[in-house]
Amino acid sequence: MAFELTGSTFKDGELIPKHHTCEGEDLSPPLRWNNPPPGTRSFVLIVDDPDAPGGTWVHWVLFNIPIDVRGLAEGLPLQDVLPNDACQGMNDFKRVGYGGPCPPPGKPHRYYFRLYALDHELRLKPRATKAHVVEAMKGHVLAEAQLMGRFGR
Repeated sequence: MAFELTGSTFKDGELIPKHHTCEGEDLSPPLRWNNPPPGTRSFVLIVDDPDAPGGTWVHWVLFNIPIDVRGLAEGLPLQDVLPNDACQGMNDFKRVGYGGPCPPPGKPHRYYFRLYALDHELRLKPRATKAHVVEAMKGHVLAEAQLMGRFGR
């Protein structure tokens, strides 16, 4: 079985519902995953928009998700450490946690939800940036799963 990431409110390639965006309640979407590879010790989730006018825009950085976690509930709190002990990093809105799609008017943007299975936990403090997380993950990624949603205004 493949390492897969799925959403219950949108499927790969579909439109992201408004309540997960700045036009709605801006709630993080519910996500599920399965079949991490042997040796997995933690997960990292990074959500970004490569279609942003100034370059890739980071919407969510979540790391040290415990190995026994197989999903995230809708509307996670915007705090440094979640109840499951996962750490949230800084997004490009200069906030901790999830910041939903909020593109300028025009063509819909693509939002990539990438989940990484790692062979260890990252030695980073909450509020780490995507760049810090990506650097710390080097040499420790066992597998990657991806879910892409679209949103336009």
